[in-house]
Amino acid sequence: MTEDKNTHSDDQQNWPGLSEIDKALAENRLTAYTWRKTWADPWGRFGLITFFIAFLAFLIYVAIDDGLIVI
Repeated sequence: MTEDKNTHSDDQQNWPGLSEIDKALAENRLTAYTWRKTWADPWGRFGLITFFIAFLAFLIYVAIDDGLIVI
């Protein structure tokens, strides 16, 4: 059992960039981690904003086309 713990700690030393993801998985907060990382990246932020604007435009189009909103 001690050997497994030592092997696990060696893996964390070999992959320091993945330790934060491993911690997020252990705490079951991977979605929050992904959103924060995406929002921190300028291109990711641009992609999220573009996606939500396009999705909102689609919803408005569908509402107008179905007659839910009369202009």
